[in-house]
Amino acid sequence: MLNKGFGNWIHRRRMKSAQQVAVIHAGVGLSYAQLAERIDKLSSALAASGVARGSRVAFLGANHAAYLETMFAVTQLGALFVPLNVRLAPRELNFALRDSGSEVLIYVENFASEAHASIEGSPVSTAWEVASVPCADSSYERALQAGRSGHDDIAVELEDPAIILYTSGTTGTPKGAVLTHANMTWNSYNVIVDYDVTSRSVVLLIAPLFHVAALGMGALPMLLKGGTVVLQERFDPAAVLDAVERYQVTQLSGVPTTFQLLAEHEKWEETDLSSLEMLTCGGSAVPLRVLDAYEARGLGFSGGYGLTETAPGATMLQAMYSRPKMGSAGLPHFFTDIRIADSLGNEVPAGEVGEILISGPNVIKEYWGRPEATSGAFHESGWFRSGDIGHVDEEGFLFISDRLKDMIISGGENIYPAEVEQAIMGLPEIESVAVIGVPDEKWGEVPRAVIVLKSGSSLGEEDVVAYLDGRLARYKIPRTSVFLDELPRTASGKIRKADLRKQFS
Repeated sequence: MLNKGFGNWIHRRRMKSAQQVAVIHAGVGLSYAQLAERIDKLSSALAASGVARGSRVAFLGANHAAYLETMFAVTQLGALFVPLNVRLAPRELNFALRDSGSEVLIYVENFASEAHASIEGSPVSTAWEVASVPCADSSYERALQAGRSGHDDIAVELEDPAIILYTSGTTGTPKGAVLTHANMTWNSYNVIVDYDVTSRSVVLLIAPLFHVAALGMGALPMLLKGGTVVLQERFDPAAVLDAVERYQVTQLSGVPTTFQLLAEHEKWEETDLSSLEMLTCGGSAVPLRVLDAYEARGLGFSGGYGLTETAPGATMLQAMYSRPKMGSAGLPHFFTDIRIADSLGNEVPAGEVGEILISGPNVIKEYWGRPEATSGAFHESGWFRSGDIGHVDEEGFLFISDRLKDMIISGGENIYPAEVEQAIMGLPEIESVAVIGVPDEKWGEVPRAVIVLKSGSSLGEEDVVAYLDGRLARYKIPRTSVFLDELPRTASGKIRKADLRKQFS
């Protein structure tokens, strides 16, 4: 075949796994044969509308089978897929459409108002609306059905660009990370090797596909291997527990809060979880109380670390190390390398803190139209600069301290907010926390905790200090605490520490 990219995967799967269920969305299942047929028709319809090699096609919507259909149809043509974050404001969506030069926008009907508002002044000339219910009548469905059956094999190389994913960013203008077919393919190899994905695996995706984690760590590896992807549009604990039992889900991913809410739900004890083989938790370390709740059901957690720019996997921590290496992000993925470097890019010894550098075929080569940003993202040796700081132990396990820009220097001592936040999360009354540095006449900076309590809980500043006394060095303990109803977050859910520093320092 001429197409060496991942856009051809479903066509290849049709030949090997025609009747196997590929995708389930809103109770509707599509086999690999059905999915391949729909992708071919959509690809033909897009080509008839002017989409060709190098064109950009955007998608706006929560998890939906049409997201996967569009991505494969677009990349099958050698065009670039631009998934948009549904939490962005129309102005931000408009920027992504203009910056990427997208000429086609496919959107789910729930986001029609945002789609229409974002198109004005953009290059978009074609917009198709997808019905919330899979395969129901819509302009998207009519265009797809008008497309020609039959697979067109178009020349695509592994190094060709495939996806533009806009980083949320906490300051400045978002950058479009250009992920190639090779980036996504090698990342999928990493996942299949390190997580033992099989053709019998079933992944339930509750995180949005417009973020690279759900796409790169869940959907693509599963479809490459011939497994089944179950899509949920939003996180609902009861619906997740029901889906795990109904579809015999083997793999589930989330953040600590996701798993905590599942364990606290009234259906937790009665739900059959025996099919689950892999729980992966990202974002931060799993709190002990959550780990205990799952181990009581015979389940353990794998963890990991990555970025949009690494497609996204950089390291993974096997479940067997969740307690012995608690707080670690694990070892490098099979086809990926990491090293810890000083400010000059020199590798530092085990145990010494420095910036995390990453290398491998899953690492991007550029940002879309941003040569200066691209140059600044790589060390002169060619390794990608993550902007995160951490260290490796003698066995090579990575421990992440914090973002470079978030580090607090107090009296000459480095304080890494992530470490303090993890310690504070040991208090059962706390829902979420962010630690920032605030000016201090004596020490230069001291830490301050910004805390959100669980509903119905009460806690005072002195309780936080008392709890941390003996758990952390005294200079790391926040001198003051602020209590809020919620923390400011980016569209991707990251805490806006810059906003907190502006408000509370």
